[in-house]
Amino acid sequence: MFRACLLATALFAASFQPAAARTGPLPSASAMDAEVGRLMGATGARGLALAVIEDGRPVHVRAYGERNARGQPLTEATVMYGASLTKAVFAWTVMQLVEEGVIELDRPIGDYLSRPLPDYYDAIIEDRYADYRGLADDPRWRAITPRILLTHSAGFSNFGFLEPDGRLKIHFEPGSRYAYSGDGLILLQFVLEQGLGLDLGAEMQRRVFDRFGMTDTGMMWRADFADDLADGWKIDGSVEPHDERSKPRAAGSMDTSIADFARFAAAYVRGESLSPASRAELVRPQLPITTATQFPSLQPELPPDRRRADLAAGLGVIVFDGPQGRGFFKGGHNGSTANTWVCVETGRRCVVILSNDVRAETAFPTLVAFILGDTGVPYDWEYGPLPAL
Repeated sequence: MFRACLLATALFAASFQPAAARTGPLPSASAMDAEVGRLMGATGARGLALAVIEDGRPVHVRAYGERNARGQPLTEATVMYGASLTKAVFAWTVMQLVEEGVIELDRPIGDYLSRPLPDYYDAIIEDRYADYRGLADDPRWRAITPRILLTHSAGFSNFGFLEPDGRLKIHFEPGSRYAYSGDGLILLQFVLEQGLGLDLGAEMQRRVFDRFGMTDTGMMWRADFADDLADGWKIDGSVEPHDERSKPRAAGSMDTSIADFARFAAAYVRGESLSPASRAELVRPQLPITTATQFPSLQPELPPDRRRADLAAGLGVIVFDGPQGRGFFKGGHNGSTANTWVCVETGRRCVVILSNDVRAETAFPTLVAFILGDTGVPYDWEYGPLPAL
């Protein structure tokens, strides 16, 4: 099965060639401001922050609206919840460790552990990671590798607590298909911390946040964040206070600002701090995506003749092929947060949107298209049908 999967991936990658690039000038700053205002009015969103990257450099970084119910303004330095954008930053960090020989993408995770994964359960592990005891009678966990975890193909549900008994389980052969799993990324964090003795928060701080001058970003709550902090608005318009996260979680504990994440997005498309080969590996089509939508994560696969040929899992991001050629994206979401990050390789262009109001999410396809033109971002796969705005 593993060899068959490798062959299918190779055939997919061979057919996943960029289309002819078509790019034009970016809209003016005033035009972008006006479009954001229009879309915030159409959705009722109270706060939104936008960054635009061109040729690997931030050219427009702006915040609009409010950061809390008191009406304090959202600013470019306001600390906002990064949600699952964390996963892309985590993958970037892991690739640095791969370059240094600390970990290998295709080496089974059991090779880094001193005892079988299901045997690690205790009070400390219980609070920090998933409950792996459900894997005790399933030897397939031994086939899981860092690459499998970064491509969401371990066979897990999104989180183990969603299982009837609360214990993580494998639902299909690891590496055979895509199914979004936050606990898959957290398992790789577990390997780094419990197997290799690393501190993920410290590693990401040193390797990413400090390196790129992201002074308002962290994997855990900091007291100084309170000076300029975004609360969130839910779909019903109620306010949700910002969560003070007490431990790093690779699946989504990062707090950041639009100015900070613009620095990371720009460095990412430039390939800064990674070799060209490593940066290319992150955004290479690693595994075909075979479902109609991203969620629910364990939905049945589509028949082969209905699967998209323009969509694949990268490492920590989703890779797509569109009118402007190869691109990649990552979203982030919770009850009061909506984020998206879209890049096209041609022109090293990106749009980053962080919103502290989940209602803004319906505006993302319109705003990204207004700025970058038709990129082919598969928003219908990520969100399902969205209204035209």
